[in-house]
Amino acid sequence: MLHDFDYERWPHPPEHTRAGAPILRERGVEEEIVAAILSHADWNRADYPLDRPLRKALCAVDELCGFIMAVAYVRPERLTGMSASSVRKKMKQKAFAAAVNREDVDRGADLVGLSLDEHIQHVIAAMQGVSRELGFP
Repeated sequence: MLHDFDYERWPHPPEHTRAGAPILRERGVEEEIVAAILSHADWNRADYPLDRPLRKALCAVDELCGFIMAVAYVRPERLTGMSASSVRKKMKQKAFAAAVNREDVDRGADLVGLSLDEHIQHVIAAMQGVSRELGFP
C-alpha cells in the first residue's frame, strides 16, 4: 500500500510516484524502497529499471493486488477460500474491475518467473495473511 500513498493527491503521471518520492526520503525511507516505488511506474523505468528483486516484485503484484481486492469485495467470504481459478474467471470479465490492466497481471507472473496461477495463489496467500489490515474480518 505504501507504493501508492501519493495516488489520491497526485493520480496522474508523472506526478504519481515522483511527487511522493521526496516525501518518503524526508521521512527516512530507505532509497532501495523509494527506487522500487519509482520503478513500478512505466514513466520512471529509464532511471529505475526492473533490474532488482524488490523492483520486480512490486511491479509484479501492483495490478494483481488491486484486482484481488476487487474480487474479495464481491465474495461473501472475501479472501477466505479464494483460489487462482476464481480470480482468473473474473479476469475474463472485461467489465469487472475494468481499470485493472490484465496484461500487466500476466507480465507480473513472467517477471517473477511463475505461472499465472502460481503467481495469483502466492498473492492471495500473502493478502490472506494480512486480511484484517486490509479491512476484512
